[in-house]
Amino acid sequence: MANESRIPMEIAALAERLRLIRTVSQQRRYHGRPTPHLPSKAVIIEVLNDVIGALYPRHFGPPGLCPQDTDAHVARSLTLARQRLSRQIELELLLADDADADACQLYAEDAAGQFLARLIRVRDLHDTDIAAAYAGDPSAKSLDEIVFCFPGVAAILRHRLAHELYGLGATMIARIMAEYSHSLTGIDINPGARIGPAFFVDHGTGVVIGETAVIGRNVRLYQHVTLGAKRFEEDDEGNLVKGQPRHPVIEDDVVIYAGATILGRITIGRGSVIGGGVWLTRSLPAGSAVTQATPELAVAPVRAG
Repeated sequence: MANESRIPMEIAALAERLRLIRTVSQQRRYHGRPTPHLPSKAVIIEVLNDVIGALYPRHFGPPGLCPQDTDAHVARSLTLARQRLSRQIELELLLADDADADACQLYAEDAAGQFLARLIRVRDLHDTDIAAAYAGDPSAKSLDEIVFCFPGVAAILRHRLAHELYGLGATMIARIMAEYSHSLTGIDINPGARIGPAFFVDHGTGVVIGETAVIGRNVRLYQHVTLGAKRFEEDDEGNLVKGQPRHPVIEDDVVIYAGATILGRITIGRGSVIGGGVWLTRSLPAGSAVTQATPELAVAPVRAG
């Protein structure tokens, strides 16, 4: 048994080489200061799920939750979520080169409180998304079915929560939530994207919405729609310029059908309809309708023999 517990020499040598690589990488990343602890992806996902369970306790709270116990459950969930989220925000802030420990702790506590205060707005907004999905999908039999089963609705709720954290400066935590949602639903929404009420993503697989996209009220997207950047600006030294508006603005009451690709900081005017498979890189006035050219179908007879 003693021999089985020994680490083979080649493994020990490999571990030492990895330690040296890791040390050099961390020294470069953190400029020689003590290596800070990272936020926990597992804790952040738990916080996200707890908050969703507090917003919709009948659907995502404990099974069999009694009505008389619901308020207490919500209060407990939000109390724990605020504590855990505050610590995760603090850990993210401490990654900065000029981080001050006391200031990071104070801001994290305040940001976690602000996030919870915004949950009323998130719930109100998301209820409009649920209603839009019910109105826009003839296959939906009930609102409960939409809340439980529709991936687009699930992705939008997680986006709305992540977007609030993004606005509070917890961009890494917001991105972790967004990528977790992406893994669950196949819908990739950057937490920076600004999305208005009554947003409906039907089917949803392969939808991509970039960081600086702006989406108005009552917009509907179908699967494999991309709201992306046309190109990335560079500075004089060849580095990417970050934070510049580079994704589309989609105004109210727009419908974008499956497979459409819309690139760059262009505006799709109110009430427009973009057909399936369209590739678009220029702005459109309100009420536009864009479709692909109709392909010609040539049927040739099959020769025997």
